[in-house]
Amino acid sequence: MKVYNTGDIRNIAIAGNAGSGKTILAENFAFTGGKIQRRGTIDAKTTLSDYRPVEHEQQGSVYSSVLNTEWDGVKINILDAPGALDFIGGAVSSIAVADTTLLVLNAQNGVEVGAEIHWRTAAKFNKPVVIIANHLDHDQSNFVKTIDEAKERLSSSVTIVQYPVNAGPEFNAIIDLITNKMYKWNTDGSNPEVLDIPDSEKEKADELRMQLIEAAAENDDSLMETFFENDTLTEDEMRDGILKGILNRGLFPVLCTAAKNNMGTKRLMDFIKNALPSPLDMPAPVTADGKEVKFDANGPKSIFIYKTSVEEHLGEVLYFKVMSGTIEEGDDLINASNNNKERISQIFVVNGNKRENVSKIVAGDLGATVKLKYTSNDDTLNEKGTDFKFEGLPYPNPKYRKAIKALKESDEEKLGEYLHRLHDEDPTYILEYSKELKQLIIHGQGDHHLNTLKWHLDTIFKIETEFLAPKIPYRETITKAAQAYYRHKKQSGGAGQFGEVHMIVEPYEEGKPKPSTFKIGGKEYTVTVRDEDTIDLKWGGKLVFYNCIVGGVIEKNYMPAIIKGIMDKLENGPLTGSYARDIRVSVYDGKMHDVDSNEISFKIAGSKAFSEAFKNAGPKILEPIYNLEVTVPTENMGDVMSDLQGRRAIIQGMKSSKGFEIISAKVPLAEITKYATALSSISGGRATFEMEFDEYGPVPGDIQNELIKAYEAEQEDED
Repeated sequence: MKVYNTGDIRNIAIAGNAGSGKTILAENFAFTGGKIQRRGTIDAKTTLSDYRPVEHEQQGSVYSSVLNTEWDGVKINILDAPGALDFIGGAVSSIAVADTTLLVLNAQNGVEVGAEIHWRTAAKFNKPVVIIANHLDHDQSNFVKTIDEAKERLSSSVTIVQYPVNAGPEFNAIIDLITNKMYKWNTDGSNPEVLDIPDSEKEKADELRMQLIEAAAENDDSLMETFFENDTLTEDEMRDGILKGILNRGLFPVLCTAAKNNMGTKRLMDFIKNALPSPLDMPAPVTADGKEVKFDANGPKSIFIYKTSVEEHLGEVLYFKVMSGTIEEGDDLINASNNNKERISQIFVVNGNKRENVSKIVAGDLGATVKLKYTSNDDTLNEKGTDFKFEGLPYPNPKYRKAIKALKESDEEKLGEYLHRLHDEDPTYILEYSKELKQLIIHGQGDHHLNTLKWHLDTIFKIETEFLAPKIPYRETITKAAQAYYRHKKQSGGAGQFGEVHMIVEPYEEGKPKPSTFKIGGKEYTVTVRDEDTIDLKWGGKLVFYNCIVGGVIEKNYMPAIIKGIMDKLENGPLTGSYARDIRVSVYDGKMHDVDSNEISFKIAGSKAFSEAFKNAGPKILEPIYNLEVTVPTENMGDVMSDLQGRRAIIQGMKSSKGFEIISAKVPLAEITKYATALSSISGGRATFEMEFDEYGPVPGDIQNELIKAYEAEQEDED
């Protein structure tokens, strides 16, 4: 395969809602460019994209697919992104790596939720967007409604470049406002006739063409002057203005297709070649430390790994974008994350599960390689002496969680291995083993997302598993000061055990002065702090330990043993067995024995005294609180607000954005475990949310009582 210059490369992501026709459009590109001799279909399970067994099973994209084709001397790299929001990870990586997003809208349904989310993703990466109105040959196709919705929900800068003459079952023609011609297809969707615009469409076409010319001119001062002088622009001038408008996201052109019958593909590919940016036109990528790196084929060698997959007969395939230089087979590159050397033994260009070997590949192009030992997603590989390191892709936080368990104990090790493999292929699967909860937790984007993971385990890896309700990682603390002591005394034959510890516990608060006096149960205690030990607990919060011993009643070398005893109780709180946190302990008195005292004695005494004091210190259960941001259509806001209030949410604020309301709230994790499903039901799938851990807060008294009773019953069952 030939090597393409950077200026002759177009990187496009095809995004949009599930069912919008993305995969067939990608298939058309490959067919029209001569990469395949026959178009595949989803029903026959023969498309280049959607080639994996799970995609055949579900008849939809689960992972992004990489394809390429050629058109008039230009290489077009295609990243076909999943439309279902549960598989948003593939859309994020595709849009981030591509230079332009083709946002495919189903003209039967208008702007659907997947399109809205992918639009926002492109905006987050500041990437150009071209809108494709597809399915124009269906009964319910409504081009005008689709464009109106796009202008309302996406941007007022949505601008028609092509429009259908006869949308619906008889669709076979479009008006192209750049060439000022009508393109008309026969029934097989092959080469269209290029005709003059008929008189019946002339007035409409002239009006829309003038709107396009004005939009193109607005993006360049010199073009605006030309427009004022001539009242029009030439075709080349229009393309220049459209390219500039696309690049600065000031213009979002609309083109038309009926992908099922391959109508509109060739003209769309002309547009991709002539009006969309090459990597040279795009802003230079910036490294994590702010250094610009131009897409220069003669620059230092550097690649960024944006995707991995495990392919039959090949093993792990790593997909990369060449950020700088020209990569050749046999190159030795250094991983910027771990400083390990990797050899690029093979370079592939990819069409779904088909791969073609190439000897080299230049800056701005997409490729794949295999047999890298120390490299994974988001890694940067450089030639020796180059220190580029690009930031990893910002995948959305998980929205759904379940515990998972292998039905056979012998499969547990394999389960962990396969879960890590699935995470590598889809980084939005997050794996967590919680020692605290004694559960293996899988975090994902929704119920369908996690069920797809289980499908892989059951069907591909042949491991029987079950999902369980995930436990909530509660915390325990105290709300007031309390005093207790414990004497540990044990005699059995020879040397005995003896240790006595008196302590006061109180809540820890940032900036609180050291203790000096306490009034507990009508009695006053005075302490003098000799030593202070602050421990940052690995599960969050602090333990502050004060040695307040006067007169040497407990030797200093026994203090670490007392702390160990306290730590044992912090790891297994008395209310629910959860971790305890944010407590200050003052050991102010005690006794020891010259012969029988030892570390184990004071560890036990410290543990027992702390447990007793904790129970008398107004113990409180804390629950994880999350920041929740819900983006909801204005018409559904009331129902969403009511639902949130039923989930003990505290509303923090609201703002409006293009027909949506954005609600910020703080919500307990226990109330949003299955929120993704509920929100979709309320909003018809249009509302979305992001969640992020914020803090721990006290649970209401009635819920605390329920949790304590449930824990006590669980302990009785175990006994």
